[in-house]
Amino acid sequence: MGIEDRRAREQAERRRLIVTTARRLAEADGWDAVTTRRLSTEIEYSQPVLYKHFTGMEQIADAVALDGFAELAEAMRRVDDSAREDALTRIAHAYLAFAQANPAVYEAMFSRASGLRFAADDTPPELSAAFAVLRDAVSHSARGLDPDTMTELFWAALHGVVTLGRTGRLRPDHDDERVRLLVERFGG
Repeated sequence: MGIEDRRAREQAERRRLIVTTARRLAEADGWDAVTTRRLSTEIEYSQPVLYKHFTGMEQIADAVALDGFAELAEAMRRVDDSAREDALTRIAHAYLAFAQANPAVYEAMFSRASGLRFAADDTPPELSAAFAVLRDAVSHSARGLDPDTMTELFWAALHGVVTLGRTGRLRPDHDDERVRLLVERFGG
């Protein structure tokens, strides 16, 4: 049992090393710079070792995305929601701050091709957790409307602010005003 435990632990550590190295490279140089060849060089394991853990770059990016969803959920959970009237605003700012601080992770979460499925029976718990935190905040202002649909709409608006802001299609330094107006429209 000891040898099997050690092997499982080493395998989990190698997998974690692959994911954290891919994330670091993507944040530094963009996802196009993250290749299995570069990863194997960086982690000092052969490419076949990578393929023992992942079938290819899409799976590696999905693993980075799963970490990102867990981190986003935690960032939004940390928002003090004791004053319910401001909770949606604070959660929106936490979302935008996460996206700004982690552009490559955010890209893996929402822009890259992915095998991750949302709103399905097999949706990974990390995705569900992030949606649940956002849903909890939005549901307080749903006022008889479907809270899931309202959450999807609020999430889509935040994603639009992130995406359009990154590509220079929104006026810089107006996120506070955008969030204020968005929350007003959602009745928060």
